[in-house]
Amino acid sequence: MNTDTRPPSQAAGSRATPPTFDLILFGGTGDLAMRKLLPALYRRFAAGQVAHDARIIGIARSALSAEEYATRAEAACRQHLGADFQDETWAGFRALLGYVRVDATTSTDYQNLAAVLKGREAITRLFFLSTAPDLFAAICKELAAVDIVCPTSRIMLEKPLGEDGESAARINDTVGAMVSERQIYRIDHYLGKETVQNLMALRFGNAFFEPLWRRGQIRHVQITVAEQLGVEKRGDFYDRTGALRDMVQNHLLQLLCILAMEPPATNAADAVRDEKLKVLRALRPIGEAEALIKTARGQYRAGIVGAMKAQGYLEEAGVDPASRTETFVAIKAEIDTWRWAGVPFYLRTGKRLPQAVAEIVVTFDQVPHSIFTGRFNSDPPNRLVIRLQPDEFITLRILAKAPGESMRLKPVDLALDLGESFKARPLEAYERLLGDAIAGNLTLFMRRDEVEAAWNWIDPIRAAWDADDDGPKAYASGSWGPSTSSALIARDGFAWHDEL
Repeated sequence: MNTDTRPPSQAAGSRATPPTFDLILFGGTGDLAMRKLLPALYRRFAAGQVAHDARIIGIARSALSAEEYATRAEAACRQHLGADFQDETWAGFRALLGYVRVDATTSTDYQNLAAVLKGREAITRLFFLSTAPDLFAAICKELAAVDIVCPTSRIMLEKPLGEDGESAARINDTVGAMVSERQIYRIDHYLGKETVQNLMALRFGNAFFEPLWRRGQIRHVQITVAEQLGVEKRGDFYDRTGALRDMVQNHLLQLLCILAMEPPATNAADAVRDEKLKVLRALRPIGEAEALIKTARGQYRAGIVGAMKAQGYLEEAGVDPASRTETFVAIKAEIDTWRWAGVPFYLRTGKRLPQAVAEIVVTFDQVPHSIFTGRFNSDPPNRLVIRLQPDEFITLRILAKAPGESMRLKPVDLALDLGESFKARPLEAYERLLGDAIAGNLTLFMRRDEVEAAWNWIDPIRAAWDADDDGPKAYASGSWGPSTSSALIARDGFAWHDEL
């Protein structure tokens, strides 16, 4: 993975001319576009990394003029950029914006898009599909029908890619029939986070971690992605998706891959992705017999989150009152390799939890023989905590002697606050990913065989849950999920990091 945090146009000290491109943004009026994508592109433009003749073309079925779309985009950027928004810069960025009304399922609408793109076939053309995944195949078929996908085109697909392995394969087949694999950019925005990049640097840029990064040195690993929010306005989508598909199949498994992968020969895209694929293929299958022991699922009910009352999932707009969709998942994952045999990886994600946090906790083994007395003689003293959000830091907990005459050990933290250490604004995840896609860097995007391997592990769990009459366990909003989650990890003699 490329650990150079500079934008592509500034990497290796270059002052290259910013690239020109056409970015065609399907779902251009949606939440992701307004909240993340357009602000990220504005920041790229403000930093001089987008050419003044580039174009960003919003695509949606709303009857808007280009002027109305730009006004809506301005309001969103003002809100989400805050102090970074500058009127003078916006004037230049606004000139890049365009809009074409296209109903994704109406063939004739694509002729209007073809007319707008005509004559610019030689420059990089990016089609960003920020829509429901069941529209991916239809959009790609229509793009091919009007012959606007050219050798310079790149197709960017938002997660989740399908709802199971079979539907993902259909999408991949449709897109793959139109462009080569190297023109397909499957997005998992967690891979664009600064701390995930630093995880790669931590593992493969520092010699002292490598001898410790294995069985016999690490007792277990926890990966938690917790959300305070409920389904908000996405009830209909979420009720058809659930936490397993929405979070585990992509975000959590990608984090697991980076933690567990072998050192790649280089940081080239395929070298990195080859090693991640090996991890996915080495995951021990969880079939029907193991699913009720190695997984826990829950569904939030009413409660208190952040001092505010929260309604239950079944009362959310767009949710079936009899829904069995899970809003919380905990899984014990095992990797059958020499490095990780016997080391459990506990994955956990959920909505309406006490805090919004994404973190990795690596718990190291005890010393083989302790010469000290006290409780740290039995408790594992060393933990590496990698916080991805809301703030980004890395903490290593060690034992040190407390001041005084007696040999009394006390845990202390060696902390790296990335913001404080580098005194620079880190790139937002989509800011990095959009820059990489424009530059043609595939390292942070998933390859087809990675997606297939992830679904091959997830689908049997989903099938086992569907066959279980009990359904997800209820948990109060503001709690850390159902009691079955704590029981899952307690069977191995451990506890979740927040329960210690």
